[in-house]
Amino acid sequence: MSNKKLVIAYSGGLDTSYCAVSLSKEYDVHAVSVNTGGFTTEEIKHIESNAYKMGVSTYKNIDAVATFYNKVVKYLIFGNVLKNSTYPLSVSAERIIQAIEIIEYAKSIDAEYIAHGSTGAGNDQVRFDMIFQTLAPNIKIITPIRDQKLTREEEIEYLKSEGVDMSWEKSKYSVNKGLWGTSVGGVETLKSEKPLPGEAYPSPLEKEGEEKVTLTFKNGEFVALNGQENTPEVNIENLNTIASAYAIGRDIHVGDTIVGTKGRVGFEAAAALITIKAHHLLEKHTLTKWQLQHKEYLSSFYGMHLHEGQYLDPVMRDTEAFLQSSQKMVSGNVVVTLKPYHFSLDGIVSDHDLMSSAFSTYGEENKAWTADDAKGFIKIIGNQNKIYQQVNSKL
Repeated sequence: MSNKKLVIAYSGGLDTSYCAVSLSKEYDVHAVSVNTGGFTTEEIKHIESNAYKMGVSTYKNIDAVATFYNKVVKYLIFGNVLKNSTYPLSVSAERIIQAIEIIEYAKSIDAEYIAHGSTGAGNDQVRFDMIFQTLAPNIKIITPIRDQKLTREEEIEYLKSEGVDMSWEKSKYSVNKGLWGTSVGGVETLKSEKPLPGEAYPSPLEKEGEEKVTLTFKNGEFVALNGQENTPEVNIENLNTIASAYAIGRDIHVGDTIVGTKGRVGFEAAAALITIKAHHLLEKHTLTKWQLQHKEYLSSFYGMHLHEGQYLDPVMRDTEAFLQSSQKMVSGNVVVTLKPYHFSLDGIVSDHDLMSSAFSTYGEENKAWTADDAKGFIKIIGNQNKIYQQVNSKL
């Protein structure tokens, strides 16, 4: 066996299987996959079994669901992050944590090489390479699919020639499931005009009518569902189970890739969208207008940098500190009504609800200022406009 130790980011799909088989001829290959949600115990066992069929020396699955929540998802909730006002960054957020966990594992076993199955056309190559280069600059990165510009047919033929004759038929729709949502790709997403059909989404409509759920937040974190306390990541999983039965959270994201092209991807993210919208509603009641304004653009930058693979830049820690600080008063209950294909936000109950102030009732009455106070305030606040009009009306 070769003494050149290599760690491969192994998903069990065609690309990483090709990498495992071909690289095992020259390297001592150690396969690792990272569970950021969506994997069952049986699925992990199946991936492990296949990995050994590809000739790897060892296989390891890293459970990173809690890590994924604490390092990334928590801040996406704090920031109400939806890329292009649509997409909760389901896959791009996962890839960051997967890359970090894989490179840390590679360092722990003193691997000299690390490999992944990304092509040269997408975002993941950037995310993986940037994380690997930053955290372990001395470990050499190997990417056979990208370097050799391989087609699926070429990969399948090679595996067959090596005695690996498995079912590699490409399914009609590619699905990537995780804690923060499921991405769905298909022929319809390769062009601009067609929607994904209902059967493309993995969660079919199973329930009719309406159902109310209560999300409890403490300092911005999702700490209980329907009064049942649990860790936020478990609450997210449980909410997704309930809400996905209503086929909630389906959409198509259109965005810019890191390499400069436009792309479309379908997704379903019931728990992510409900949690973000419920959290945002609670913030509208508990934060000042200036907190809300500055959070909005900083959160947008945070989501963009995360998508672009810039997670390790210190500006991300700076932004996280701001987001964390902004959550001190974001505590309370939010009631949400689930319905087939959509949901509505009913309202909130919070000790920090700024609408409960005794100052005034919007549009109705006030107890903190007089009519003359209001007239003077309006006169002064309008000065800037009046000066501008006076000066420029002479020109």
